[in-house]
Amino acid sequence: MRVLVARQDNIGDVLLAGPAVRAVAERADEVVLLCGPRGRAAADMLPGVDRVVEWRAPWIDPDHVPVEQAAVDRLVRELKGFDRALILTSFHQSPLPLALLLRLAGTPWIGGISEDYPGSLLDLRHRPDTDVPEPLRMLALVEDAGFPSPGDTRLRVRGPLPDIDHLTGGPGYVVVHPGTSVPARAWPPGHCAEAVRLLVRAGRRVVVTGHKDEKDLTALVAGEDGLDLGGRTSLPELASVLRSACAVVAGNTGPAHLAAAVGTPVVSLFAPTVPAARWAPFGVPLALLGDQRAPCKDSRARECPVDGHPCLSSVSADEVAAAVEIVASDELGAPAREVPAP
Repeated sequence: MRVLVARQDNIGDVLLAGPAVRAVAERADEVVLLCGPRGRAAADMLPGVDRVVEWRAPWIDPDHVPVEQAAVDRLVRELKGFDRALILTSFHQSPLPLALLLRLAGTPWIGGISEDYPGSLLDLRHRPDTDVPEPLRMLALVEDAGFPSPGDTRLRVRGPLPDIDHLTGGPGYVVVHPGTSVPARAWPPGHCAEAVRLLVRAGRRVVVTGHKDEKDLTALVAGEDGLDLGGRTSLPELASVLRSACAVVAGNTGPAHLAAAVGTPVVSLFAPTVPAARWAPFGVPLALLGDQRAPCKDSRARECPVDGHPCLSSVSADEVAAAVEIVASDELGAPAREVPAP
C-alpha cells in the first residue's frame, strides 16, 4: 500500500506530524510526505518517510503564491499512483483544495479534517476533539483511517545526528533561540540578552542559535557572554545542538518543537495568539511563560496588535532564568509534564 501524507506548512508543523507519519509507516509499504519549501528540511528528518515531494501550496503559504496551470499539472502527475492519502492540517486550514487535486490524480481514498462540507472530495471526514495537542489531533485522524497509534507518541527525528562538539565545546549548556518566523511570537531581544547575562552569571554556558537571516539578532543576544551560532548550523546540526543542551529557551517557533523532538526540556515564551494547549512543545518537561489571557488571545496575529507587546514583554529575564533551573533539573527520560512557571 502506497500512502501519501501531506503537511504543507512550516518546520514546526511538519515535526508535529511525526507521530502520525510513524503510525502510517507501520502498515504502509511506502510513505511519501508532501510538504512545502518552509517545512522541507524537517520532512527530510522524519522517521517513517520514504520520499518527500515538495510543492508550495497557494492556500497554505503566507506569501502571495500565483496559481499556475503548469505547476498544478506537474503536481497532479506526481500524485498519481497512491492507494490512500491523508491530509494533515491545522484548525484554520482546509484539506479540500489538495483533495481536489488528489481526485484529479485518481487517488481512490482520501482522509482529512474538515469543518466544511467536503462533498465527494473526502472518504473520511474526521471531526477531532478541540484543544488537544496538535500531534495528537493529527494522530487521531490517521487512527480513524485505520493506522493505529505507535506505542511512543513523542516527537522524533531521524538519526544519527551530526557531531557538533566542535561548535559548542561539549554538552550541558543552555540554548537561547531568540528568533521567530512571526514577530508577534517573539520575546523582546533586550530581554533575551539580559537572560543570557543572568544565566552566565549563574554559572551556565549559553549557546545562542538562529537562522542565517538572524545574525544581527543572535549577535545582540549573545553579547560578550554567550556563544553565537547564528547562521552556522543546518537543521540536523541544530537538532544536535539542541539535543546536547540541558534546556532550551524559545518562543513558539520551529526550533522549540525540534528541541522536543530530541528530548530536551523547553522554557517556552508563548504568545497566546494561538492556543498553548494545541501548540506548546509536546512530550518534554515544559515551563510555559507569557500572559495566556492577554488581549491578543486566539487572534492568530502575525504582528502584535497590542501596544508594548505585553503578553511577552511582561516576562522578565529573572523569570526565564529561574524556569531554566526548574526544567534543567528534570530527568530527560521523565514523562512529559508542564513545569509551573516560577
